Amino acid sequence: MLKTRIITAVLLVIGFLMALFFTSSFSWSLITLLIAMIGVWEWMKLIKLNLQQMTISLVGTLIIGLMLVYFSKLSSESLLGLYLDKLALLLLAVSAVFWIIVAPAWLNTRRKINQKFFMSILGISLLLATWIALIGLHRISPLLLLSILVTVWIADSAAYFAGKNFGKHKLAPEISPGKTWEGVLGALLAVTLYGLLLCYFQHLSRWLILGLWLIVILSVMGDLFESLLKRQANLKDSSQLLPGHGGVLDRIDGLIPTLPLVLFYIYFPLFPNLQLHG
Repeated sequence: MLKTRIITAVLLVIGFLMALFFTSSFSWSLITLLIAMIGVWEWMKLIKLNLQQMTISLVGTLIIGLMLVYFSKLSSESLLGLYLDKLALLLLAVSAVFWIIVAPAWLNTRRKINQKFFMSILGISLLLATWIALIGLHRISPLLLLSILVTVWIADSAAYFAGKNFGKHKLAPEISPGKTWEGVLGALLAVTLYGLLLCYFQHLSRWLILGLWLIVILSVMGDLFESLLKRQANLKDSSQLLPGHGGVLDRIDGLIPTLPLVLFYIYFPLFPNLQLHG
């Protein structure tokens, strides 16, 4: 199992880095749209949609995604492009409000919402916002996007090892019994060291570390929220698509809150300048 997990991880990292640095903006937008659609498919499985409902959700996601990609270049030239820019900003704003206000309360109550239409719209909105963030941050700088991803990956790995070796106090036993406060502290410590290295070598302000701590907190929240959905669906993984790793949602749960909020913070004053491909 460990060997399979390592092989899958290596292949994923190699494929991801090649796409990140060696594809055009247009190709990157389509590759990440495919990933987002797989995430939507897994989300719809977790909320137990039937085949027809799942198909409608996927087709709707694809149509919105393709419209945003193909018509974003019209943002300064047509009314349609203007509305699509506003739709992208709206999705980022919805994601921000959800993760800052709604998700903490939801995790506290652990309420199961049976309105499948609402849950479908929520999943599509959050995953499209993540996709938009992948494109927007990539356009700013692939290295910026990679540094944010590395922050989440370091936090996730450090939380696992710290929790496994030192964990005594459960973080959310009703949602994810394996997660501990010691794991969270380990993640914060590891990310702090990572931040100090970034500040030293890139000559950045140490206020960056506060931002990295916020990314860690958001990533933990995303992990817990997906765990809640899986627990309510009585599933261990979102799917078996990635050998040894579960599904796409299992790999990106920490990115779903973090990436949209980072892009929303960066682009809110300058959002008319954002295009989804060059």
